Amino acid sequence: MTPEQIASAMNGAVNAAGNGRHEAMLASPMIQNHASFLHMTDEGALICAWFGGTLEGKSDISIFASVLPEGSDQWGEPQRLSFDPDHSEQNPVLFAAPDGKLILFHTSQPSGNQDECRIRLAEISRDASDPTKLTASEGQYLDLPRGCFVRAPLVVRDDGAWLLPIFRCIQRPGQKWNGSHDRAAVGISEDGGKTWRLEDIDQSTGCVHMSPVLIGENKLAAVFRRRQADSVYRTESGDGGRTWSAPQATDVPNNNSSIAAIRLQDGRIAMICNPTNAEMSADRRASLYDELGEEDDRPDANPDGGCVPIWGVPRAPVSVCISADGARSFSQRIVIEDGAGTCMSNNSIDGHNKEMSYPWLLEGPDGSLHIAYTYYRRAIKYVRLAPGWANASSSAEAGE
Repeated sequence: MTPEQIASAMNGAVNAAGNGRHEAMLASPMIQNHASFLHMTDEGALICAWFGGTLEGKSDISIFASVLPEGSDQWGEPQRLSFDPDHSEQNPVLFAAPDGKLILFHTSQPSGNQDECRIRLAEISRDASDPTKLTASEGQYLDLPRGCFVRAPLVVRDDGAWLLPIFRCIQRPGQKWNGSHDRAAVGISEDGGKTWRLEDIDQSTGCVHMSPVLIGENKLAAVFRRRQADSVYRTESGDGGRTWSAPQATDVPNNNSSIAAIRLQDGRIAMICNPTNAEMSADRRASLYDELGEEDDRPDANPDGGCVPIWGVPRAPVSVCISADGARSFSQRIVIEDGAGTCMSNNSIDGHNKEMSYPWLLEGPDGSLHIAYTYYRRAIKYVRLAPGWANASSSAEAGE
């Protein structure tokens, strides 16, 4: 599809696409739309949040959200939920707090300097008279070091503490951030989000976008995107998230692009990602923010003591990978959509970007699967699969 064709399809209407599948392109007033996140309310409405603007890293990038009411086939109008004109506001995460409040976490950075990022928290309210309307409080920054980023939802520990998965973009004095020293950490709040402390995960250099899931009684696993564009990595906690093992590679390739994981009702783990890596493609670009056009004569960060990040590996297909052994291995892989996945540019206007990336997924109470992902950096695409989707996909694959 061309950018113009995508724009004409961005009306939020959910349409049948055959075999129990429904699709929509969410409406947005912005040229670039990326990094979607799905949240389901207690009454069954879906909220999709993402960031939009002209180009990732620009100060006009803000958080937007749209609501799909329970039983509706029409996503509501997009609403802006962040308002800082001097920072690029990215990576929204929605969290239903134990007291019933809906909280938005998102990042806030100057230009492409992820190592100067701060995390912001705001309370989200819904309009009782219109289920598609949302408003955000002014919010506040978390008292965590600069360079902390979010992408995955919180976990509430057995003692009530909030665990916020974080990846740290480490500052290198006099050098530009390029991902070379990023590592994983957990933000911990024991007072309902008022104050925070940070605990690093050992031996996690290059591991970002930590996505935790419950795999047993007081036992968690988490999977990671990798800056080295090699494999999805995994860590485990046997004490409810208080301590974590050193991350180890799984059998799923990773292209240094986002992943997400959930526990299904039957106990299996479903992970959505682009299962490809640097060994499968020679495509490379200098960095994530090589198109901003802003003056910065600092050299890229030296990889000594860190890693060599790889950018530009194609971001496709979008696949759901299923594990029956606590996210150690993923024996079933279901392609949701395939394509070129070209991501050598973040530009959303010229049609050169063809990535299908940054996917998120949720399982509905009826067993349906809800998915959202970036489509060519132009739109957020929504896909719903009917209950029994995993078995139906297995049958289809067996018949090919």
